[in-house]
Amino acid sequence: MMLLAFSSQVNAQNNGKITGNVKDAQTRDAVAYATVVLTDQITRANVKSMQTDSVGNFVADNLPVGTFSLQLSFVGYDSFSKDSITLKPDSGIVNLGDILMHSAKNKVLNEVVVVAKRATLQNEDGKKVFSVNQSLVSQGGTAADLLQNVPTLQIDINGNVSLRGSTGVKILVDGKPSLIAGGDVTQLLQSIPASSIERVEVIANPSAKYDAEGQGIINIVLKKNSKAGFNGLVALSGGTRDNYNGSGALSYQTNKINIYGNYSLRNGDTYSNGFQYLTFLEPTDATVFSNELFPSTTRNKVQNLKAGIDYSLSSKSILSISGNLNIRKTYRDELLDIDDLDANGIPLQSSTQNNTTNSNGKSYELDFDYSQHFNKPKEELTFNFAYSHSNSRNLQIYQNDSNNVDPLESDLWNNGNNYNIQADYILPTGSTGQFSVGYRGQISLGNNDQYAYDLDVDGAEPIYTFTDLFSSHNQIHAIYLNYKNQIKDFSYEIGLRGEDSHLSATFLGYNNSGIYTTPIDVPSKGIYPSVFLTQKLADDQQLQFSFTNRVSRPTARELNPSTDFSDPTNFETGNPELIPETINSLELDYNKTWQHVTFTSGFYYERLNNVIKHIESDPVNGVITTTAENLKHATTTGLELIGHFDLIKAWDFTANANIFEQQNGAAPQYGIAANSGLSWNANITNNISIVKHLSVQIRTDYRAADQVLQDRNRAAFGLDAGAKYDFPGNKASLSFNSVDIFNSRKWAFLRSSNDLLLDFERRTVSSRATLTFTYHFGNSSGVRRPPKKKEENVDKRVDDAS
Repeated sequence: MMLLAFSSQVNAQNNGKITGNVKDAQTRDAVAYATVVLTDQITRANVKSMQTDSVGNFVADNLPVGTFSLQLSFVGYDSFSKDSITLKPDSGIVNLGDILMHSAKNKVLNEVVVVAKRATLQNEDGKKVFSVNQSLVSQGGTAADLLQNVPTLQIDINGNVSLRGSTGVKILVDGKPSLIAGGDVTQLLQSIPASSIERVEVIANPSAKYDAEGQGIINIVLKKNSKAGFNGLVALSGGTRDNYNGSGALSYQTNKINIYGNYSLRNGDTYSNGFQYLTFLEPTDATVFSNELFPSTTRNKVQNLKAGIDYSLSSKSILSISGNLNIRKTYRDELLDIDDLDANGIPLQSSTQNNTTNSNGKSYELDFDYSQHFNKPKEELTFNFAYSHSNSRNLQIYQNDSNNVDPLESDLWNNGNNYNIQADYILPTGSTGQFSVGYRGQISLGNNDQYAYDLDVDGAEPIYTFTDLFSSHNQIHAIYLNYKNQIKDFSYEIGLRGEDSHLSATFLGYNNSGIYTTPIDVPSKGIYPSVFLTQKLADDQQLQFSFTNRVSRPTARELNPSTDFSDPTNFETGNPELIPETINSLELDYNKTWQHVTFTSGFYYERLNNVIKHIESDPVNGVITTTAENLKHATTTGLELIGHFDLIKAWDFTANANIFEQQNGAAPQYGIAANSGLSWNANITNNISIVKHLSVQIRTDYRAADQVLQDRNRAAFGLDAGAKYDFPGNKASLSFNSVDIFNSRKWAFLRSSNDLLLDFERRTVSSRATLTFTYHFGNSSGVRRPPKKKEENVDKRVDDAS
């Protein structure tokens, strides 16, 4: 309160302000992004220049006492001028109200095309925004391929995403979680074509405005129509290993309405190979070594359709309705070769198991958004209601060649429904302050049922040990308060978020006594504060300190005690006794901008209590079981460096390095001693444009070895390259890329405990080389764009509803 009072006093003494709202004189629609120039009427010196916002408002603040002239200009309108705008010491605010601009007469302007690259890295309101729509090495690929090219992010061979070494990040699409593939992140990233992504927002330390869930947020922002008039795009890709992709988009935009739609089809193979070598340190029989190879081929066919409409009800209100449909089919054929050896390496038993999977699924989402602006600049009320549904079936057959082993079948049925309601209100206070408040309520309902059968010669006999039904009901209700203000070059943001979460589930299974049920209840209530302090320094420098408190709740899959028995030597099951993790994060960032260099760095510290990790049990009859468990604590301390260098016209590059140390507490009940390890990763992306119309991109990345509890992860390296030729007229382009040129990316680790050593490695690749043709068509000349909807605003709040 002392800060607020002091801030108000300073602003009242030192800041003058001129505001207004620019409208079309005939239609009374807002004139968005008109140029506003304020000059001193006596000296004719330029005092301030800016643009109107999406609803025609402008605010010229931090003005001295004096008399000013105002000039407005926008394509298609006559210029507007107003003189003798006086700011006096006793009246430091002048509101010009509605300013009407008249359409220009007898002036025809042909279409002007301005070609420029969006800045690769932007720091916006506590988040790093990476423009990835020009990523050549990801052409014809998926979101997983594209995220691999984003600095600070790492993607392992199984599609798991990590940020600064932490895997507990939340993946959002257009600010919301997605039920595509039932919410499975790996399948989700494989279902989104890279060509449909505009940018990726990385929020390593989210404030109280964002959901308190997770160790950071990665928001994938899909492309939306940005051109007036009628426009379209067609893209076709063909890749090695029988991979094909196609996509198309259409849009029509006037000053009142924006209609858009896009469709994509991905059809291709993914190949995987690897090994798993088990050493039993305290064997219960003659088997001491168990070696397993598992080559596989996966055929994916994914279709995605999205359509929507934005309608300007008035100059200050926009209604948006959109829908998304995703249909996918997967066939996987995996061959497990298993050799059991004695202490001298002499074979005891060899077997082969063929695992086949037929999977199909469908999900859809409906979104309703409404935004209302007010006469007061930057005052805004937004509302969202979203509903999504997903269902899928996975039919798996495990055929073992042993004479005394019958084929097994696992039939998995999943469906889920998500409801999301949220409302946000932003109220400007003073000349630089802003107060915001919001509510979000989310309900998730899910069913995950597994039916297991022994396929003997007499037919399918149920295996009741592996047959179970799991239903879950998760509710999260949250309210947040946030205030930010600025005192000269110092700004602060203080937030408080309250969340009431309750996940209840029922597990129905079978044992020797018959049917039994296990109720699961995970309540989670908490108050989560955040503090951000920013100091602007001379010469385009900035220093920011932040503190946040967050939570990471166990997922329904981690709680579900159902057993995955697809690997005959390593079962996987959930743990209904898990409790949420608590997360405390500190970060100190430094940013500096030169004419040709943008540099950002961050020193960070994060502590997790009740950390959730997957632990392997002691072997029983040659079978180990992996289960999620709560361990005591873990900390990560690190330094992140990102730089974009645009030194010469023909070459620019972005480099990133992340050095961190992870310390893990002991868990003697699982044979785990306290340990720590120093690791680092780095990547560099080069953009070269020596020949006109031809651009080349080369990217390389390296991940050093590190230690995480039982796992000693091995190092990995990768190199990608791509080229693009733009045909004259910029209507068509042809691009070629090759990923993981040296076939060196892999996921490999050595896991150790008192009773077991596990040496694991897997490599996965889809298309090695891809050729893509893209064609743009349409005409946007002579049509003025409508106000932007909230989703296009760089200050948009992202909420995770998972």
